[in-house]
Amino acid sequence: MNIKNIITIVKLNLKQNGFKYTIKKAIKFVANKILRKDNTRSYNMWIKNNEPTTEELEKQRKEKFKIEPKFSLIVPMYNTPENYFEELVNCLINQTYKNWELCLADGSKEENQKIHEIVKRDDRIKYKFLNENKGIAGNTNAALKMATGDYIALLDHDDLLPIFCLYELTKTINKNEDVEFIYTDEDKINGDSTKRYDPHFKPDFSIDTLRSNNYITHLSVFKKELMEKLEGFRDKYDGAQDYDIILRAIENTNKIIHIPKILYHWRVHQNSTAMLSDAKPYAYKAGIRAITDHLERQGLRANVTHGGDMHGVYQVQYEIEGNPKVSILIPNKDSVKLLKNCINSILNLTTYENYEILIIENNSEKEETFKYYKELENIEKVKVITYPEKGFNYSKIINFGVKNASGEYVMQLNSDTKLLTPNWLEKFIGFGQRKDIGAVGARLYYKDKSIQHAGIGVGICGLAANLFVNTPKGIHAYFGREATTRNVLAVTGACLFSKKSIYEEVGYMDEKDFVVAFNDVDFCLKIREKGYLIVYNPYIELMHYESKTRGYENTTAKKERFEKEANNFKNKWEKVIKEGDPYLNINFSKNTAICQIETNKI
Repeated sequence: MNIKNIITIVKLNLKQNGFKYTIKKAIKFVANKILRKDNTRSYNMWIKNNEPTTEELEKQRKEKFKIEPKFSLIVPMYNTPENYFEELVNCLINQTYKNWELCLADGSKEENQKIHEIVKRDDRIKYKFLNENKGIAGNTNAALKMATGDYIALLDHDDLLPIFCLYELTKTINKNEDVEFIYTDEDKINGDSTKRYDPHFKPDFSIDTLRSNNYITHLSVFKKELMEKLEGFRDKYDGAQDYDIILRAIENTNKIIHIPKILYHWRVHQNSTAMLSDAKPYAYKAGIRAITDHLERQGLRANVTHGGDMHGVYQVQYEIEGNPKVSILIPNKDSVKLLKNCINSILNLTTYENYEILIIENNSEKEETFKYYKELENIEKVKVITYPEKGFNYSKIINFGVKNASGEYVMQLNSDTKLLTPNWLEKFIGFGQRKDIGAVGARLYYKDKSIQHAGIGVGICGLAANLFVNTPKGIHAYFGREATTRNVLAVTGACLFSKKSIYEEVGYMDEKDFVVAFNDVDFCLKIREKGYLIVYNPYIELMHYESKTRGYENTTAKKERFEKEANNFKNKWEKVIKEGDPYLNINFSKNTAICQIETNKI
């Protein structure tokens, strides 16, 4: 990004948001640039090792497929820069797969003779000058009317496709003949096409991630029959028209495939949304409308708002039906100071009324502990129940608590946590009431406010790990994932919300193989096996003074127990680990939990 572009961004932010906001944004911008520097180096290595060689491209040109679909690339035009348009046309002419057509609808004020000359280079290009600007949706619909292909791909007039893009799409269609919607990974490319950066390696289809952010964006490909069912783009959502049509598409098909390859280059230049995320506030308002209307069509009542400091990220808070009771289970052995801190934060902050706190007493020895329990007898919402066995078996303790809980919903909560979000139970219940969700987790912080938990990734280091650990508060992790509502394979038992009936359905937590470690991940994977989703909600925040209650694996016995349970996890979930976490991306290193790009050939 050059100095001229940076000045443009600063001016725009000063005008729209004032001095204080602009300074904050500048600090975060610089910090994120530093954090992403290593990813840029890694990405250059990834490109070298993973994209096709000259020889491989030649093989692609000669390959014959059983199915040879025709692709209609839909491009709305408006005052299109000639040099960018020429590059776009050339990238299509040079595709290693040749069955395509380019459908162009031009809403510019005046016809451009240079554009006409470029269009004439290939008879697969269809061009229509509209004599008016019908807006983004209208111009796109005009281009869509020209399409005769089997699949419709959406392409912006200043962006590019790698020359192997259509080949990869065709290969995917041949392997998945019934696929109706395809999306790919993408990166950014600078104005003169000399630098590629910011690769967005996306998760496989993730409904809650999509409802919080249009992570799919480019490249989106629709089977023609699906697109016809959707009846085109709607100008009510101009600026977020792609978001709206993607949401409508996934309502009408579950035959969705994500190709984890960079098959789209999003152009960054002075006037592009790729650079000026603040430039189109109307687009983010349209995004709220698109999500709200999508949820209503799905019979879900919710309030949709902007999600924090990232443009294009939204918070969905579902309306609560009825007044369900929540049982908050807190295992405890002594550690009165931590427990008191936890209990007080809940009692003082919680805005939802219908809950109970069950302290599960587990072999405490200190007199002050029982003295504190005596004090709690005066608080109606708090009850102490005594776990009847010796020793520490977390799974057994939680199962004991669940069976003694009177609530419809159960919250596992560590005693070394402190609540920060007053309406946490409303947020938990909202997601928990959905029939497709089995468990919900929260954003947890270390004492220094860096991330301790933002969902769990499975397969990391051959096991599982908390994602984005140690990311400083206010500095975003990879594409802001720590601050985005997402589907994940698992969340930590330090703060895990679920229906009581879910415990009964999956056979409770595993008391035999996971006494201390991996019981939460195992529990979540059992929930997933039953067909439910797991959600990470970053808008529910707690402090977590992790491991202070039971200590670290710092003795021979503890290390041996951990190793045994790790092996139990590997053996039980070998298939899941081997297949990979669908919410991570195969292009990330499995040796770290921060979405670091794998530089070796995938």
